[in-house]
Parts: sequence; C-alpha cells; structure tokens
Amino acid sequence: MTRALGQATGSSSPTTQLPADGRAFGVRLMAPLLLGSLLNPVNSTMIATALVAIGHGFGVGAADTAWLIASLYLASAVAQPTMGKLADLLGPRRVFLAGLVITLAAGVVGAAAPAFGWLIASRVLLGIGTSAAYPCAMALLRAEASRLGRPVPRPVLARLSLAALGSAATGPVLGGLLAATVGWRAIFAVNVPIALAGLALALLWLPKDARAEDARGEDARGESTVGPADPAADVTHAPDRPRRTGRGASIDALGILLFAAALTTAMLFLMELAHPRWVLLVPFAVLAAAFVRWQLRRPAPFLDLRMLARHRPLVLTYLRHGLTYLVIYCVMYGFAQWLEESHGFSSFQSGLIMLPMSLAAALCSLLGARTKGIRGPLMLTAVLLLAGAGMLAIAHGSTPLAVLLAASVLFGLPQGLAGTSNQAAVAAQAPADGVGAAAGLQRTSQYLGAITASSLIALFYGHQADDAGLHLIAVTTAVLSLALCVLTVTDRALHGRS
Repeated sequence: MTRALGQATGSSSPTTQLPADGRAFGVRLMAPLLLGSLLNPVNSTMIATALVAIGHGFGVGAADTAWLIASLYLASAVAQPTMGKLADLLGPRRVFLAGLVITLAAGVVGAAAPAFGWLIASRVLLGIGTSAAYPCAMALLRAEASRLGRPVPRPVLARLSLAALGSAATGPVLGGLLAATVGWRAIFAVNVPIALAGLALALLWLPKDARAEDARGEDARGESTVGPADPAADVTHAPDRPRRTGRGASIDALGILLFAAALTTAMLFLMELAHPRWVLLVPFAVLAAAFVRWQLRRPAPFLDLRMLARHRPLVLTYLRHGLTYLVIYCVMYGFAQWLEESHGFSSFQSGLIMLPMSLAAALCSLLGARTKGIRGPLMLTAVLLLAGAGMLAIAHGSTPLAVLLAASVLFGLPQGLAGTSNQAAVAAQAPADGVGAAAGLQRTSQYLGAITASSLIALFYGHQADDAGLHLIAVTTAVLSLALCVLTVTDRALHGRS
C-alpha cells in the first residue's frame, strides 16, 4: 500500500496533470464535468411538460409520446456502461468530448424534426450522448485521486450527485417555461448551447488522457494491486493504480451488441408488467446466455464478469442502488399521480407538494458529503424509506396537507443520502482500470429501477390512482426497504465503516 501510494504521489506524466495553476478537484476540473453531468437527468424530466404539445403537433396520442421517455431510458441504460468501458479503453476525456458532440447533434435533430420518428431518434441520441458524462467524470476523478495519492473527497462526489438531483428537479419547470414561451422544439434546441459550452470548457481544462505506455500498476494476474478485493477491506482507502488498457486492448463490439439486445428485451418486458409479454423472456434468455458465454471467452470482455465475481461488494452496491431507486421512483411517480387523481390537487399543486422531496434530496446530498462512512448513511436511508412507506400506508383522500409534505420530505432525505453514499462506494470498490464501466453500471441499475417502478405503478393503479393502489405501493416499498436493511447489515465490506 505504501509503495502504491508513493507512486501515486510521485511525479506523473504531463498528460495526466491539471494545469499548473489548477487546484486539485477545483473549478477547472469540476466545471465541465458538472455541466456534462446535468444533461442526462435534465433531459429525462424536461420533456414531461411538453408531451401534450408534441402529441398535438404531430397528431399522435399518449401511447406514442410515452416512447419519448422510454427511448431515452433504454438508450441510457445501455449506453452508460458502454461509454464507461470506452472511457476505460480510449480515455475519459476523449469519450467525454465525443458524448458532447453526439448530444449537440441530437439537439439539432430534435429541434428540426420534420416527423415524430425523428424525435424518437433524437431522444435515443440524447441517451447515448449524455451517458458519457457520468462514467467519464468518475474515471477522471479517480485518475486525479491516484495522482494525488488520496481518495476522491466526498464533497466532490456530492457535487456530481447534486448536479443530477438539481437538474432533474428543475427539468419539468424549465421544460414548461420553454414550451410555453418559445415552443416545444426549444426543449431539444437547448442542448446545443449547453453542449457547446461543455466542449469549450472540456477542451480548455480537462487533463489529457494518459498514453498507453504511461499506464502502470498491473500485477501478474491483471488485477489491481490495491483494490478492495477483500470483502472486509476499507472501502475508503486511497485509490489503486490504473492498469494498462491501451495497446492490445480492443473494443468488444459483439459483447456490447449482445448486452444492448438482452437489456432492451428485458426492459421491454418490464415496461408491460400489467400485461406481461411472456414471449419476450425467450429471446432474453437466449441473448443473456450468449452474452455470458461470449464474455467468459473474451480475453478483454466488454463486461468483466470474472471481475464482478471477485468484487462482490461492488455487485451488492449495484443491487442496493437499484432497489433504492426502485422505491424512490415508485413514490416519485405514484405519489404524484395519487395526489392529482385521488386527492384532487392540480398538476401545479402536486408539483409544489413534491418539491420538498427534491429540496430534501439536495440538502442530504450536501450533508452526506460531510460524512466519512458509508454504512451509517445507507442504514439511515433504508430506515427513512421504511418510515416513508408507513406514512403512505395510512394516507387517504382526506389526509392533511402537512402530512403529505412530511411524506415528501421523508422520501427526499434518503434519495440524497443514497446517491452520495453509493457513489462513494463505487468509487472505492471499483478496480482502477474499470472505474468508467463500473460507474456506468451503477446508472444502469438505477434506470432498471425506474422502468420497473413505472410498470409496478401501472399494475397497482390500473385506470385510477386510488387509495388502494397507493397502499399496495406502500407495502411494496416497505418490503424493499427491509431488504435494503438486510443487504446493508450483512455486507461485510461495510462493517466498521459507520
């Protein structure tokens, strides 16, 4: 460990250093990363207030416009780990810039779309392009931490989490404002100036990617030498050294295609749980088996399944993150619908009641950054989710407004804690040569939670968001929260890290 830290703090290649006057994890590194990281969440929510206008503009119904939401989730779920893997192979700065170029093109396509199909294509491109920012940001932060011989500071990770939470929360307001004043095409066009600004800042300030011959730190088995392979290892240790990924490394195109096909098939099944299309399970099983077989045979696979088997704490982090956001999205979507259809609030009033959830999430994201442990915040996350589920279980059409606001806050607090804590866990637990792919898979687990939540809501509510449906959501979230408690308590990698 001492030798590894010594190398990390020693002289490094000029290709991996920040400018001489740049401060570690300062504005020059963080500004382009934060700007890029807000694009995916803001695009996922900004369109919500423009779906009706888009439908009227092209003469399509709600069933068709729903694909504008689903297409971005599907593309993002596949593209996040793909972009992360490309960042590990080609360099995070290059992939970050490429993602912004794709985002810029997507904005142009959407703003000028002559037919509805072009909007679907634009949303797919947006999902691909905006998915580069988060895994590339995590890889760049890990590289800077290795250069300095210290872990990535929790406040730095909190800024990424806060950028995502804040942009997602303001997305519907921004989308509604643009649609009402300029027109719905502005919702796509706004990506162009943001992407251009991100490109300029990234070209100016992001450290250049290391050359293949500059990468060091591979042991005889091709594993990182300082990573938390031991389940009981300290998850807040200083980062391990990167592994060589340049010469001889190749992009596993077939692995990416098989992964995309299997995941897309699974998500199409999950999107219709109210009316299950069981036939989709057959191609999913075939594609999944082919993917696993191919990955185990490849010397440099797209998704290193053997690495995941060795890093059990990382897999548990993915599971915790996915279950947490399954609960959060169940409440975020289901609670809002119930407020309108059962409690009689307008969409604007429901938005105001849900606003404390976003504010509490942002606050807890900042507070979580001040903690040094991971296990404590994750346990508190599960307890708060369980308490929120209890409040939903007793809610009814005449529940006082103060109780509804309290429930909103109760579900916002764990959202901020979980985002920061699981992000810190991935940063610490991922192997040094696979931080980008590991961060991308974390987001994939989140998107799987989102799509599963929307399907559960449709299953529980049917045609009307009533009290009985809300209580089914409450029971489901309570069971999932208990599962999160068990996962956190039994995770040996978190023992002693309160």
